[in-house]
Amino acid sequence: MAEVQQKEQGGGGKARQKKQTLRVDFTPMVDMNMLLITFFMFCTTLLKPQVMNITMPAIDQTNEENKNKIAESMAVTILLGANDRVYYYEGKPQNDEQYKDPNFLQVSDFTENGIRKILMRKNAGVFKQIQELKLKKTNGELTEEAYSQLTKDIQEKANKDLKAPNVQIKPTDLSTYKNMVDALDEMLVCNIGFYQIAELADGDRHLLYTKTGNIDYLTDELKKDIPQ
Repeated sequence: MAEVQQKEQGGGGKARQKKQTLRVDFTPMVDMNMLLITFFMFCTTLLKPQVMNITMPAIDQTNEENKNKIAESMAVTILLGANDRVYYYEGKPQNDEQYKDPNFLQVSDFTENGIRKILMRKNAGVFKQIQELKLKKTNGELTEEAYSQLTKDIQEKANKDLKAPNVQIKPTDLSTYKNMVDALDEMLVCNIGFYQIAELADGDRHLLYTKTGNIDYLTDELKKDIPQ
């Protein structure tokens, strides 16, 4: 509410122009602001933290023979290297010579034709089934809870039947946090149900060094074995 106050400056004689002082009363605005704040607090959905679930492989559910089959036929190991490069190998090295073979380690990236294409090929059956479930959920035929449970059942059955890839993600000292997030995103995009973040083995370090020639992938102890 605004109020105009007039002042008369007097004296006798010649009449002078009256001065007007404008005063704005902001007191009603306080109540209005409180009402607006209360309104937005009740009507606004607060941002919920996004949590990425990492499902560890249920290896204990299989026997010793199946463990070897998983490691050799369905295992994919992803090594996160320097300069946003991605390296991977399928299966498991059979001997020390393969750890020294640069052709055993493949180079890729995080594009659609990169590591995603490899994971899609390994997980084609599971991916197709989950996409069908996702379509049903979009059409309202499945609730979110039912979709999550059926997705979990498909992934567990595929892992038990050795029809789903078992992925190990191994960051290096030269990779970045963004590389790790990108790798985990690929697991979600490709509907990989069983993956884990593992430490880099000495053999993996040798593979990276042999492939790239970058000695920084090696530990100080391993560098001692490299001929100068």
